[in-house]
Amino acid sequence: MSFEGQRLWTARGRRLASQGLQRALEHTLGEARKLVPLEEGTLERSGRAEVDGLNGVISFDTPYAVRQHEELTWKHLPGRQAKYLEQPMNTERATMLRLMAVDLRDWLRG
Repeated sequence: MSFEGQRLWTARGRRLASQGLQRALEHTLGEARKLVPLEEGTLERSGRAEVDGLNGVISFDTPYAVRQHEELTWKHLPGRQAKYLEQPMNTERATMLRLMAVDLRDWLRG
């Protein structure tokens, strides 16, 4: 394992990676909120990005969140859609990776 690889497994490396993951998930959550089907805003407000170490999740926590996400035949306001989380997870992948790498890259260069 290279010196840089060894540094990644230190407490600071894990902390920086976790911070980058949080930043990437928050970005993607913001993009997803722009697409969430909107009636009263409850679904949009229920969105959360949470990180535990090097694991993270974006979730929308309403009883109908999954159905709204998967039901392709329902009509929505302009700019709102089903697959409101899946689409940004795919389209924002490169941005997420860049956001995750910023602190680690700076630290490894330093």
